[in-house]
Amino acid sequence: MIATGSPAPDFEAVDSRGERFRLAGLRGKKVVLYFFPKAFTAGCARETRQFAEISHALADNGVEVVGISVDFAETQRRFAADCRATFPIVGDPSKAIARSYGVLSFIGVSKRVTFFIDEAGTVGDIVASALPGPHVARAKERYLGLR
Repeated sequence: MIATGSPAPDFEAVDSRGERFRLAGLRGKKVVLYFFPKAFTAGCARETRQFAEISHALADNGVEVVGISVDFAETQRRFAADCRATFPIVGDPSKAIARSYGVLSFIGVSKRVTFFIDEAGTVGDIVASALPGPHVARAKERYLGLR
């Protein structure tokens, strides 16, 4: 897995809105980039819904949320709608993005890992936990001052 202090690998892929998404397009903003194992699973849906609940507050503080899993973009579109996520959720069916971040598990899905990326594109913090709660809690604490 890439380490804190490392540049976040850039990528381009189709997102849940059907648009080409490029991480470098968010330079100048803070980014919460969260990898999750699989759309429509209980933990991943809970995590995405929790990020959806705070995404507007994060955006008001200059922070963008981006979700990503190895699912196809069409699956991500349905998943985002189901979770009421207005932020992009990227499809990585080739698994190239997960590999570049070092989060591809031995069973072929992403591990649940969140990268907190600064305005310059550098990873400042990482949460790696199989449980969805710590990822959202860290975003709240880091950017909203909530515990």
